[in-house]
Amino acid sequence: MKTVLSTLNAKYIHTSLSIRYLKAYAAPLYDVELAEYTIKDPAMNVVTDLYTKKPDIVGFSCYIWNIEETIKIIKMLKKIDPTLIIVLGGPEVTYDTKEWMEKIPEVDFIIIGEGEQSFKHLLDELHGDQRFEQVSGIAYREGETIQIKAQRNKIDLKELPSPFRFEEDLPHLSKRVTYIETSRGCPFSCQFCLSSIEVGVRYFDREKVKEDIRFLMENGAKTIKFVDRTFNISRSYAMEMFQFLIDEHKPGTVFQFEITADIMRPEVIQFLNDNAPAGLFRFEIGVQSTNDATNELVMRKQNFSKLTRTVTMVKEGKKIDQHLDLIAGLPDEDYSSFRKTFNDVFELRPEELQLGFLKMLRGTGLRLRAQDHGYVYMDHSPYEILRNNVLSFEDMIKIKQVEDVLEKYWNDHRMDATIEYLVSTVFESPFDFFQQFGSFWEEKGWTRIGHQLEDLYKHLHEFLSTAKTEDVHIITGFMKYDYLRNQKHKPRKPWWSDSLNKQERSKLYHAILDNPMLLGEEFAQKNLSEKDLFKHTVVEKLPFNLFTYLSKGNVLKEDSIILVHYDPILSTTNVYPATSQDLNEKVG
Repeated sequence: MKTVLSTLNAKYIHTSLSIRYLKAYAAPLYDVELAEYTIKDPAMNVVTDLYTKKPDIVGFSCYIWNIEETIKIIKMLKKIDPTLIIVLGGPEVTYDTKEWMEKIPEVDFIIIGEGEQSFKHLLDELHGDQRFEQVSGIAYREGETIQIKAQRNKIDLKELPSPFRFEEDLPHLSKRVTYIETSRGCPFSCQFCLSSIEVGVRYFDREKVKEDIRFLMENGAKTIKFVDRTFNISRSYAMEMFQFLIDEHKPGTVFQFEITADIMRPEVIQFLNDNAPAGLFRFEIGVQSTNDATNELVMRKQNFSKLTRTVTMVKEGKKIDQHLDLIAGLPDEDYSSFRKTFNDVFELRPEELQLGFLKMLRGTGLRLRAQDHGYVYMDHSPYEILRNNVLSFEDMIKIKQVEDVLEKYWNDHRMDATIEYLVSTVFESPFDFFQQFGSFWEEKGWTRIGHQLEDLYKHLHEFLSTAKTEDVHIITGFMKYDYLRNQKHKPRKPWWSDSLNKQERSKLYHAILDNPMLLGEEFAQKNLSEKDLFKHTVVEKLPFNLFTYLSKGNVLKEDSIILVHYDPILSTTNVYPATSQDLNEKVG
């Protein structure tokens, strides 16, 4: 009986670790074929591809992001071939299993919880006497009756074979994210998270993990993401792995971790700041809320002052990018409280701030006690909340407006200097800027159309021009600075009207040619010709002293000149500031 294991990933660059573990554990007795798709692939295309593989058994790994599309595919496959055996597994169907079996009559089996042993045992019975009552951790049909067998004891992770040694995966390692786990389980009990249900933390064999990482790097893996819920729960283990990765990493490889920041000791961070190459590590930190009462209601232990210490030390080390997560909609977190949470976390200036919305996941304590907080949420995945007893649907809409512009204008780092000036100087708080801009964005209908880079600058400028904001000309100067320094090539037509006419620009260029030291020694050493200067640079006037801003961080409101050189050989962009007074003396 030919078996195919499949899943719909959120993006093409993602890979499924779960189906690879199942394939590895079933081998060598069963040769399982893998078939991955994305949630954006048309259902008919997926069905057609699976059908051409001529399977007898098809298994699907199910999550909140793919369950709806997976159901469509299952129903189509079963109509085409009623004899096809359909098996589901994954966190989305592990809970409310009977409901899933009733809801999708096309499904023959559901694997409950940790699946390696149960799936292999199920294959044994499908190929043998079909005594399904002997298989722990499955749901199956016995006539019109749905039978559910309790899960077996947790597997010894040290016995699991490697899921990374399949020949068909090797050509794709450099182009996709590779997921790896060194432990399963979580020591915490956050009631909105599925990981809180499993008690305790179990570890894989350390040396086997290291061998897998070596193998992945040798075969071209560039992005390796650890899916451990709390990578640093054991300080000695985390230190050992950090040291190993520092010692044996390949150039260009990035390792991502989910860490709990408030339990990370300063000496660990100092070790990373002193020894880790810049860009080798990336931290994902779930803050969720800074409201102590909210955290207590969801059984989440968090010391925000220690978390702040960790994030600040890491940021000051300039070695590791940090991605911080927030969840809107937690118990007793109203709009005002969430505004404070947002501002508390934004004050840390993470490289990314992910604003998510509470999802009432099946099996979690918060979903089981949803009525206690007046939760109203989607009946279908992703089960996102619509309102609760302190946060109205209107409030949710407003926070979603914040999320939209936060992603475009902060997380994508298109204009860091501009946003920093806005949130620290112009608006009452970072949240207020993103909220007001997000509401304006929604009113203009921009959420429903695509945007080029120039559009994003024009939209922000339009908002600032109508928001009765002071110093629009200063902000415009920052926007010009950000736009020019973030280009890879000389822009053909900037989004603003030229502040210098052709004659003024020509005089500036000739003044620079006569005395390159006006832009500093580094620029003078480039020894640019007149042709290079006109062809590969942009000169622009700013309404603040850029040299003072870059050297001291102060905004001195006097005109200055910026020259940006787009090096065609090195493919680099270099910014050279000078006060216009220096150049005007030469221009006359």
